[in-house]
Amino acid sequence: MAFSLDILKSTMYPVIGSIYEVHKELGPGLNEYVYQEGFAMQLEEDGIGYDKEKVFIPTYHHRTMNANYRLDFVCLDKIIVECKSVEKLTINHRAQLYNYMRLTKLPIGILVNFSQKSVVIERYLYNSQTNEILSIDGSVLTRFATN
Repeated sequence: MAFSLDILKSTMYPVIGSIYEVHKELGPGLNEYVYQEGFAMQLEEDGIGYDKEKVFIPTYHHRTMNANYRLDFVCLDKIIVECKSVEKLTINHRAQLYNYMRLTKLPIGILVNFSQKSVVIERYLYNSQTNEILSIDGSVLTRFATN
């Protein structure tokens, strides 16, 4: 495996702590953008490096496409954080994060739903050697076709 599960888990702990702090302060039911702004402020307070709305431009057959994506947050240059404020996280929300991880080759993805009474945090790992999305315990959730 290209990474140590223990190292990646410990890398994400401070970011998850920031997520909990935002939800504790703001509570449930607000607009996604309010949570994103609060999360950015909390990351700064916690001294965690991040890029907000980081632009990612995909390629096709090694050629740059005109399309682009904006990742909600990239923390510590290795963690994608996608923020939602929805009734329930869906397979489409997960697929969005999985594809961002696969296309950027970033090893950690965190999907957050701030809308609930208790914040919902889903953590995923991407193994670029096997092209698989793993649950935090290392179980394979999704295997992408290799080129």
